[in-house]
Amino acid sequence: QVDRYLYHMRLSDDVLLDVMARFQAEMVKGLGKDTNPTATVKMLPSFVRSLPDGTEKGEFLAVDLGGSQFRAHQVKVFDDGKQSSQLESKFYPSPKEVIQGNGAELFDYIADCLVDFMETKNLKHKKLPLGFTFSFPCKQTKLDKGVLLSWTKHFKVRGVQDTDVVSSLRKALQKHKASFDIDLDVLALVNDTVGTMMTCGYDDPRCEVGVIIGTGTNACYMEEMRHIDLVEGDEGRMCINTEWGAFGDDGALDDLRTEFDRELDLGSLNPGKQLFEKMISGLYLGELVRLILLKMTKEGLLFNGKVSTALLTKGKIEMKHVSAMEKYKEGLSNTKEILTELNLFPSEEDCIAVQHVCTIVSFRSANLCAAALAAILTRLRENKKLLRMRTTVGIDGGLYKTHPQYAKRLHKVVRRLVPNCDVRFLLSLSGSGKGAAMVTAVAYRLAAQRNKIDAALAPFLLSLETLREVKNKMRTELEYGLKRETQASATVKMLPTYVCGTPDGTEKGKFLALDLGGTNFRVLLVKIRSGRRRSVQMYNKIFAIPLEIMQGTGEELFDHIVQCIADFLEYMGIKGARLPLGFTFSFPCRQASIDKGTLVGWTKGFKATDCEGEDVVDMLREAIRRRNEFDLDIVAVVNDTVGTMMTCGYEDPNCEIGLIAGTGSNVCYMEDMKNIEIVEGNEGKMCINTEWGGFGDNGCIDNIRTKYDKEVDEGSLNPGKQRYEKMTSGMYLGEIVRQILIDLTKQGLLFRGQISESLRKRGIFETKFLSQIESDRLALLQVRRILQQLGLDSTCDDSIIVKEVCGAVSKRAAQLCGAGLAAIVEKKREDRGVEHLQITVGVDGTLYKLHPHFSRVLQETVKELAPQCDVTFMLSEDGSGKGAALITAVAKRLHNVGQK
Repeated sequence: QVDRYLYHMRLSDDVLLDVMARFQAEMVKGLGKDTNPTATVKMLPSFVRSLPDGTEKGEFLAVDLGGSQFRAHQVKVFDDGKQSSQLESKFYPSPKEVIQGNGAELFDYIADCLVDFMETKNLKHKKLPLGFTFSFPCKQTKLDKGVLLSWTKHFKVRGVQDTDVVSSLRKALQKHKASFDIDLDVLALVNDTVGTMMTCGYDDPRCEVGVIIGTGTNACYMEEMRHIDLVEGDEGRMCINTEWGAFGDDGALDDLRTEFDRELDLGSLNPGKQLFEKMISGLYLGELVRLILLKMTKEGLLFNGKVSTALLTKGKIEMKHVSAMEKYKEGLSNTKEILTELNLFPSEEDCIAVQHVCTIVSFRSANLCAAALAAILTRLRENKKLLRMRTTVGIDGGLYKTHPQYAKRLHKVVRRLVPNCDVRFLLSLSGSGKGAAMVTAVAYRLAAQRNKIDAALAPFLLSLETLREVKNKMRTELEYGLKRETQASATVKMLPTYVCGTPDGTEKGKFLALDLGGTNFRVLLVKIRSGRRRSVQMYNKIFAIPLEIMQGTGEELFDHIVQCIADFLEYMGIKGARLPLGFTFSFPCRQASIDKGTLVGWTKGFKATDCEGEDVVDMLREAIRRRNEFDLDIVAVVNDTVGTMMTCGYEDPNCEIGLIAGTGSNVCYMEDMKNIEIVEGNEGKMCINTEWGGFGDNGCIDNIRTKYDKEVDEGSLNPGKQRYEKMTSGMYLGEIVRQILIDLTKQGLLFRGQISESLRKRGIFETKFLSQIESDRLALLQVRRILQQLGLDSTCDDSIIVKEVCGAVSKRAAQLCGAGLAAIVEKKREDRGVEHLQITVGVDGTLYKLHPHFSRVLQETVKELAPQCDVTFMLSEDGSGKGAALITAVAKRLHNVGQK
């Protein structure tokens, strides 16, 4: 009979899966900026961004308002490696005149209780951080600021709704400050659900969901920031207080609500509100049971149709009665006793029927709760992109704790609805009070961490003033390099390239190009056509240069290069032709003519012996002679930066500057011959290879070098050399990042203070990882994956910090590079004697091309520091290959003109 009567309260798994899908849709609605105003599930950001990590320590106070009693707590957290804490609490009544009076009285009462508590615990002389657990829906804008949206759970205090409850508490405490000599700092406003998650999170780091099933009901969980439209920023996670009690207030659950649910709602303090809570929470279960029993009695199905006063009295059957009646082990004795106390004189059949009603009502509560929780767990799993997820749910509340069957039923249904989640349910023993203290402790830890991280990264933040200084110093060094008397001691070498013209479009023929400048070596055949069908066709082959050859003897290096050329000529079937050749040699060379280049010094990891001070063209010719298989006409030795400028100059005659921002960093530009004192002649222009990587080797930029730069320099192949390059080029940025990460880990701010083996390895942090980590499209989850590939087991918080470090290092590199370039365009403008300069810069290099922000920051810096120059940046397509061929073609053209 009861089953038939309560048929609508029995929910199948299909119905529960449907409820789960409805709740998921509500969550999405609540998180969206445009849809939130009409969402019933408010998904309130809590501004709790981090779970406890076990390093919290200190003494904290917490107050807890929201249940049947008001509580004050003192929490001591010990950093003893065992994650131990100590909690002392005192309970105070919540008098009706206070919880249904006015706001000032309520907050004065809380302050009075706190003063009493501090006196009892002898804490009055201490300044302690305070966490405030306030278990009502609040719209928070900061961790310590929250506006009450509405009262729930029998609370109806006037004048508090739509005001900030933290400032009300602060005001009340301020009144007591002088008279009672207390000094408290309210650091965090916390919902009891969040408090529960944090308390359990201290004991189990996997805990990222909190649920309360007691007088009221609610859930919170850690959501990805990128999904929370209501809060600025995409990094990391934040705890969302779902306020799921209001689920269904828009009619979404009307098909599941019974006549008893409707009757209960009409008789409540807030009709039409918190409809899900009214189907689930302990505050309403007894009342539902009463309404059902009343109707069944009126219909003659119970108690011989005799309706007692107790059955007619609202609130007469409470949650504790329902729990007691469901203690099956005690048979029907509890049920009989309770019903008798209510002046109902039950038969055994009545007792069985009433027990069954209680079971169906509480089972439905557990079922609905399980469906909504399953929706949250599914969302968490999908956020993490996992097929299977292990997680912990922190749980609290009288119904869950005291009802004999509730917990078991809830666990069973959740596991059935989400079979791909391994869920541990962890009972919160010290409740929401300790949770508020934990939130406060975490906030305390994060503030201290933030200060340390800011201090580590502060030297990387360069003011506009500092950048101007760098620009002016670069300008001075450029001038030193051009002047005869200072050139020998200049750090920016300003090497003449003997490239005296840019392409004019009449170049034509077949050319070979060699490209040596990194770990790979290329040989190219380039066919240039002139006239109306102007085009450049290229064929190339890439060969690796093994480390033992990079750092072996010069003879071995050049023999290897000639071996590669022979392979290529064979491959292309052109071994017999004596083609003109351009040799891109991307290392500092002092040139005496276009086909003579003396190596000044190796960079970029090369260390072949007997090369420095030698002419590289001669070394190449000798190696060709030794092989005695073919002959080539070596026309030009070219730097890759010059090649980049020439390639862009072929497309845009306004291009007079070449920039490389890749493994290395360098610039060249067309300088007036009259300014180049170390080369004879005053007519026309010549391209100058600045070799600006050496800028600062004389100590002129030591004021901006950090301790990390010094460590990178000392550990490099060429200590004290190429200091500017070591702050701006791709080869070193990852190494700077690694040094910072080691320092932050030593300070206990990263990777749980453990320096892993892989973090100790030089060069593990390649620049491509910087580009990947800083990509705006990458969620933190993917950042964590990249770090895992590097053998760094990171938390979500670690990933945020690593991303920030990468950003600081690459931004500084782009700004310094921009400051250097601004010096060159300003020099060009002044040399031309114009108010405004329009010029194109040809650019190449992986850092510029692949890094998500480098090019933008570089361009912004140039604009800021050289406002009278209108600079166009043009990406070079294969400067070191095509560029070398074009230089060879231009040199051939100019040579022929000279002969004529």
